[in-house]
Amino acid sequence: MAVANLARPASSWHAVAAACLAGTLTLGPAAYASHTPHAPMPPSASMSPSPTPMPGTSDMNATNGLSAQQGGYTLTSHTAALPAGKAATYRFTITGSSGRPITAFALNQTKRLHFYVVRSDLTGFQHLHPTMAGDGTWTAHLAALQPGHWRLFTQFTPETGPGKGRDFVLSRTLTVPAATTALPPPSASTMVDGYTLTLRGDLKAGMMSPLTVMIGKDGKPVTDLQPYLDTYAHLTAFHQGDQAFAHLHPQTKVIGGHGGPALQFMTDLTVSGNWRLFLQFQTAGVLHTAAVTLHVR
Repeated sequence: MAVANLARPASSWHAVAAACLAGTLTLGPAAYASHTPHAPMPPSASMSPSPTPMPGTSDMNATNGLSAQQGGYTLTSHTAALPAGKAATYRFTITGSSGRPITAFALNQTKRLHFYVVRSDLTGFQHLHPTMAGDGTWTAHLAALQPGHWRLFTQFTPETGPGKGRDFVLSRTLTVPAATTALPPPSASTMVDGYTLTLRGDLKAGMMSPLTVMIGKDGKPVTDLQPYLDTYAHLTAFHQGDQAFAHLHPQTKVIGGHGGPALQFMTDLTVSGNWRLFLQFQTAGVLHTAAVTLHVR
């Protein structure tokens, strides 16, 4: 700023200088204008304009990463689900406003795209650099993920489209389901705590069907079953698929602590298919729970 445009009496300059030294005065266009009301400030004397964003930077909405769409670009997932506990592949594209995949990306720290995988509770993290096929499909090879909710981030700088030269962070969420254990197949026997349970019966859906459970240990019949819930055994059954419930009691009358080895049940299982039976019985004050799968016709 030219000093000639700010001519003031010497006393006024002394006051200004003292205020500046004391840190109590801020000079700006309005302050100057009040002393030169008829002379507009030259361009060189105006306040500095807002800095021009550097290449590769963008506003907060483009970089907070909590959306799959921003500025005409969309993160499109080609993978519907990921397994728990084992390595997996995730495929995706970055599409423009036309819906076609973008294939031109600028280098950012030597990579054209950075890929982050973060668990919702922030206990899991991966930083990967996927590879892109000629059609714009990116492939990321993920290490094993634990069950839970995950957010998958992509960071890139497109070289085409309305956001050319700007840095974008787009993300999508994905749930990794807990690993499931296959239901054991139907069987006529099972074991628990050293006891062997053998089942006999032809169960039919919607009909009262007899079921006999024999309990043995070390090749000998067990005859010391103790009462549990006022019976020698408690049997609960659940249907595979919809978890339909059935609660059964043995027909054997309780006479002291000398139950077994045979327990007689009358079943009334409403639908056909596999049922998982949980039979509880007590010996020497210890409760045992045996599980077995039965098929109902």
